[in-house]
Amino acid sequence: MFDNIGWPELLVLALVGLFVLGPERLPAAASWVANTVRTIRDYATGARDQLRQELGPEFDELRKPLEDLRSVRDLDPRRAVRQNLFSEPPADGTWSGSATPGTAAAATPAPPSNGTSPAPAAPRTPSRPLDPGEIAPVDPDAT
Repeated sequence: MFDNIGWPELLVLALVGLFVLGPERLPAAASWVANTVRTIRDYATGARDQLRQELGPEFDELRKPLEDLRSVRDLDPRRAVRQNLFSEPPADGTWSGSATPGTAAAATPAPPSNGTSPAPAAPRTPSRPLDPGEIAPVDPDAT
């Protein structure tokens, strides 16, 4: 619930509460806040459990779009770059090694509209992993 509040923010809130409420009323206020948050959590848990009982298996189908939205909400540029740069390629061999998906299909020229046959394309060599110590090929147009 309070995922965005860290220890520095809690310390600032405690200091502000100490100055606003004073040392004699601060423990009672903290206790009241803790009880209120606990009560709200209990209500939310009870409502979720009641919905789960009433909807049955449809409850999971209802939560699926919400989980998808949560994954989009948690996406930020730093996490996206870290995930794409440092994640391992799929083990099933579907990763082609190209910078963007579908570049090989997009690079094939369309047949000309005047009815002539297109020029034969150069044969494409299958990509293979680099050997240890082998230097990766450089594409000067891409860099």
